[in-house]
Amino acid sequence: MTESIPVRIFPDRTEASRTLALELAALIRTINESGRPAVLGLATGRTPLPFYGELIRLHREGQLSFAKVITFNLDEYLGLPGNHPESYRAFMRRELFDHVDIPAENLNIPDGMVPPEALEAHCAAYEELIRAAGGIDFQLLGIGRTGHIGFNEPGSPRGSRTRKVELDPITRQDAAPAFGGLENVPEYAISMGCGTILEARRIALLAWGAAKADIVKEALTGPVTDQVSASFLQEHQDATFYLDAEAGSKL
Repeated sequence: MTESIPVRIFPDRTEASRTLALELAALIRTINESGRPAVLGLATGRTPLPFYGELIRLHREGQLSFAKVITFNLDEYLGLPGNHPESYRAFMRRELFDHVDIPAENLNIPDGMVPPEALEAHCAAYEELIRAAGGIDFQLLGIGRTGHIGFNEPGSPRGSRTRKVELDPITRQDAAPAFGGLENVPEYAISMGCGTILEARRIALLAWGAAKADIVKEALTGPVTDQVSASFLQEHQDATFYLDAEAGSKL
């Protein structure tokens, strides 16, 4: 095993999520005590669900407040209104935001309904919002079967910024059950770029299950290449993979 990224393998996703949630709660408190809001980059999909569940539990137990937290989501499907159940705006409300004390004005998610002529300016404005917030303190990631982080599909340049992306057929196929069929899955999304993600001060990538074992191994031990955008994390100064036993089984 030659990976340069720290890897933490847990018996199951519950223990991994609980560990990271406690670490993030401590980081938020430390940053808040220094007199500023903590800035989080957040991910969607099935992978972060147990982690968000742990954050909600800590909040309900009085161990974690989001009152001084600013969030930026990685991505959003193009063409989906915010009230569509499969939009990431609806996902974040359902799975996290509606259950914690985060101010609505501190939530930032790309607008899936931005008109084509305003798309470039919208993406540039998103980047400016991140800069104005002081940059991202903690970025949460999953990893797709194509090795993508965010929606940075194979071929995404290392220095890419928030932009319109075309979704890989594998990515759309994986999303098809949630949409009730491949024909209903959007073909495009807005995504933070690899360069945007890599500027986060701390990065945690979560991966669960045997289906992720091969791509996790490739991201950790393979060459750094735009064909597997997660491999760029090998060059980050503070990135850690949090895996369950199955996702880490090939290491």
